Amino acid sequence: MRSPSLTFLLTGVNVYLDVALRRVLGIDPTKDSFTVKLTGGPDGDVAGNEIKILVREYGENAKIVGLADVSGCAEDPEGLAHDELLRLVNTGLSISEFSREKLGPHGKLSTCDTEEGTKARNTMHNRVVADAFVPCGGRPNTIDIQNYKHFLREDGTPSSKLIVEGANLFTTADARKALFDEAGVVIVKDSSANKGGVITSSYEIIAAMLLSEDEFFQNKEKIVGEVLESLRELAKLEANLLLTEFETYGGSLPEVSQIISNSINLTTDALTEALDTLSEDDRDSLLPLFRAHLPKTMADMAFDSVYDRVPLQYIKNAISSCLASKLVYKEGTSFISSLPKAQLAAIALKYVQKEKEIAELIEKLGSSELTDQDRVKIADLLQAGGARTALKIPDE
Repeated sequence: MRSPSLTFLLTGVNVYLDVALRRVLGIDPTKDSFTVKLTGGPDGDVAGNEIKILVREYGENAKIVGLADVSGCAEDPEGLAHDELLRLVNTGLSISEFSREKLGPHGKLSTCDTEEGTKARNTMHNRVVADAFVPCGGRPNTIDIQNYKHFLREDGTPSSKLIVEGANLFTTADARKALFDEAGVVIVKDSSANKGGVITSSYEIIAAMLLSEDEFFQNKEKIVGEVLESLRELAKLEANLLLTEFETYGGSLPEVSQIISNSINLTTDALTEALDTLSEDDRDSLLPLFRAHLPKTMADMAFDSVYDRVPLQYIKNAISSCLASKLVYKEGTSFISSLPKAQLAAIALKYVQKEKEIAELIEKLGSSELTDQDRVKIADLLQAGGARTALKIPDE
């Protein structure tokens, strides 16, 4: 049985892959064919789930041209047969059990019971050319500063222009930097791609506080579906911000990812401290931020009792984190860095108020005599920059 938390994790990994394919490589995976190579076996949680997601979301557009695990590797420039890969996933078998009859004319299966097969397995992630590489298993530090050049072809171009790290610590930090600096490899590092697992843990904690075990299991299917949808949306927000900041300001994706994390943490810390100074009514006015973060079914069932079931400090931390993420994802890191640190929390709280005013204006548009087209244009403009403009922060 596959781990639910790893399903959540891989949901985030695949959102990053989807966004990066579109924005880095110019590939729409729902319309265009693309190639990907994986490490990690079809019998493993991470690679197995990723295979299922690739097939489900993109069908024949997703050509898995290489896969390596502890038992060996399979390679096919035309793409490994999806039905055979899914057979291995569903029966918990390793890649060495891939049927040779399912290989294309240029396909190859190598097993680790021979020296040649072991060598092929150990080098697959470097040799096989693909649009993207998603490591879903393998030894930590497999690609390091001593061997990263093996990922490059004879002409110096990378065997994959994009790496989305589903496995932790597959590539060392200095190897990531060298691959980007020398060959332009765009790498979504493990801590970004795997954030879905961290967010899922936070949902598990709040579910345990808000719901009884019976309440959770009676509504498990709906709650899990809502969690998956939330993870997709959150991962898409961060992935798009990551790529936008990368395209705008440069630097490698791991560096940009760290800047985003620092901005969110700085804002969260400032807000957590500020919430201690607010009146109970003012703090309660921010509860919708926390409620909106939760799966709808969970919130509908128990949020009215949030103060009875959840420690006050946890509620404050959740409000702070939700508002900080919202602000950074909407306005970007340069907006946060442009604000005086002493005023950061006050401006963030004012931002929430201005957003409410913008929402009211948009609602009033519905009863105006404007054409539908004009209403949509004005609403889009208000949503895009209305709250920030309404803050009237002077330029430096």
